[in-house]
Amino acid sequence: MSQSNTPLNLPPDPPSSRSRRRLLGRLAAGGLVASQGAAAAAGELLRPLEAAPSSRVPGAPVLEHPYGVPSPREAGVVRRSARQWPLPGAASSMTPLADLHGTITPNGLVYERHHGGVPDIDADQHRLAIHGLVRTPKLFTMDDLLRLPAESRIHFLECSGNTGSEWNGPSGLPVQLTHGLLSCCEWTGVRLSTLLEEVGGVSAQSNANGGAWLLAEGADAAAMTRSLPLDRILERALVVYAQNGERLRPENGYPLRLIVPGFEGNTNVKWLRRLKVVDAPLQTREETSKYTSLLANGTARQFVFEMDAKSVITRPSPGHRLATHGYYAISGIAWSGRGTIRKVEVSTDGGASWRLARLDGAARDRALTRFEADWRWDGAPAEILSRATDSTGYVQPTRAQLVAARGLNSQYHYNAIQQWRVDASGEVRNA
Repeated sequence: MSQSNTPLNLPPDPPSSRSRRRLLGRLAAGGLVASQGAAAAAGELLRPLEAAPSSRVPGAPVLEHPYGVPSPREAGVVRRSARQWPLPGAASSMTPLADLHGTITPNGLVYERHHGGVPDIDADQHRLAIHGLVRTPKLFTMDDLLRLPAESRIHFLECSGNTGSEWNGPSGLPVQLTHGLLSCCEWTGVRLSTLLEEVGGVSAQSNANGGAWLLAEGADAAAMTRSLPLDRILERALVVYAQNGERLRPENGYPLRLIVPGFEGNTNVKWLRRLKVVDAPLQTREETSKYTSLLANGTARQFVFEMDAKSVITRPSPGHRLATHGYYAISGIAWSGRGTIRKVEVSTDGGASWRLARLDGAARDRALTRFEADWRWDGAPAEILSRATDSTGYVQPTRAQLVAARGLNSQYHYNAIQQWRVDASGEVRNA
């Protein structure tokens, strides 16, 4: 079994020189305003504004919902599963990416992946053990952790099986069910390095075999356990107790979980109960029979932790229908487990030509980045794609390039360019 974490490197294409200002000028010159019924709109504005029905009666009392809930009109924006799971405790639910804005995922919509259901844990009784090749093994209560210096950071979390449905070609599924094992949150907790300082640091014995590893174990029924290279995560990893400003929710690891920015989702162990410093990976079930990628030549990629650069257009995407010809903003998200997003390119002709998209603000390290590109749809069929390049120079590959490098036997770490097709009717499909 081979061990490699080398990403697939593919050369970028030169961006188009078309500017947003020239495009918007052409849209106006092409009669966009007239096509949307400007005259009718002007007549509507000339009529006196009437009081809205909601302005004529008192609204709901302040504490009708002590914990805020979305509008009933947003009841369809929920997590969904791509398939029927044989065991309810070993299942996943997916984030509705096409219905979200910005880059932060609300706690109630963060994707789930469980192997033994969601445990009911009393935070007052929960303990974190740090032991193994450390100088002073210790048990930490939640109060102990809350007394230590806290740090908050925004990072994405992605299951390595995300978009695995596309290995064999377009699945026909909407973006929630192709890319929805992905969320991005603000995580708050204690640095792993701080906790190791609390136990006196790693002992010299751990270097006997060339470096220390960290075994992380959860308190769920599956006892999710993963081995992690300590030198690669020490300054990045957090042991967290809060997410988006509130304590972790049970399905996201309450009361404690590990966050390893950029690493595949299952290494971010939920319901964390112990961290053991060891001198080599322990070859647990979740890193041998699971979460390895079988290549065409019969070998497997093992311990491939980082999630490679990826992007997807979320609007328009399958399930949407373009109602009229004219201007649309193509919007989506991009991310990389190896750093920041350097640029995103968009194509509306199936990849024959590309142009730069705008990034919304400065790209954060190992976090989602929102991008947008201007587009005028003239009613003809179109194929829209996005392609990300990260801070290492890595360029998101095509499906053909990815299959040529890794074959069709894997179900993990699929990060190829995703194409949506816009029919002449305006319907958007995964095809």
